Amino acid sequence: MSASDGAIPSPNIWNHPETYEIENRAVDPDQRIEAAMRSVLDWSGRDLLDLGCGTGFHLKRWAYDARSVLGVEPNPALAALARRRTSRLGNVTVLQGTAQAIPLPDASVDVVHARWAYFFGPGCEPGLAELSRVVRRGGAAFVIDNDATRSTFGGWFRRAYPTLDSDEIERFWSSHGWTRMPLDIEWRFERREDLDAVVGIEFAPALAREIIAEHEGLVVDYAVNLWWRRY
Repeated sequence: MSASDGAIPSPNIWNHPETYEIENRAVDPDQRIEAAMRSVLDWSGRDLLDLGCGTGFHLKRWAYDARSVLGVEPNPALAALARRRTSRLGNVTVLQGTAQAIPLPDASVDVVHARWAYFFGPGCEPGLAELSRVVRRGGAAFVIDNDATRSTFGGWFRRAYPTLDSDEIERFWSSHGWTRMPLDIEWRFERREDLDAVVGIEFAPALAREIIAEHEGLVVDYAVNLWWRRY
C-alpha cells in the first residue's frame, strides 16, 4: 500500500521511525505544549483529531480523557503501527489520509492537533480549508512548529534552512486568523548516543556532525510556536 496522494514525506519519521520514537520521548518531557493547549480549549469529553499522527505516540495521551480520538496519517506503514499501538484503546481510530483531504465528515471533531506535520505556513491553505470543514463550531485547532528565531535548537534550524523567513510565516498565520503562543520546551535525553542519533535524522550529515561536536550534555533548549484558532 502506498502513501496517500498529496502526502509530503517527512524523512525523519518516515525513514527512521525507531529513532523518531526516541525523539518523541525526549521532546517536551514536562508536557508544556499540552498544558498550553488545554489553556485554550480542554479536550476532556470531546472528539479530537491528531493530524499526521505518525506511529501514534500521542494518541494514548489524548485518549485518556477525550471522548474519541481519530488519528490520520498518510504513510501506511506508520498508520499500521499506530493502529497496533492503540488496538486496546476503545476510543481510538486510525485512518490513512492527508491534511489536504481529511477522511472525516463535516463538523465531526472539536479539537485538532498537528505537531511538525504539513503545516509550515504559505502553501498549506488546502489543509486550513479542511480544518474549517471538519472542526465544529466552538472547537479549536492547534499547530506546533519550530520557532527558528531563538533557542539552541532554533539556531541549528536556521543553519539547516537559512532561507526560512520567520516573519513571513508569522504574517501568514496571522492573516488567516491564527494566534501565536511562543513556548520554551526541551529535548531531554537519558543517553548521549540517543541525542546524537536524533540529531542525525533531523539534519543533513555534515551539519549533524558539527552540532554533535559542538553541543555538550543531554539537554537542548528548544523554542516552538503553538499556533491556535477557535472556530
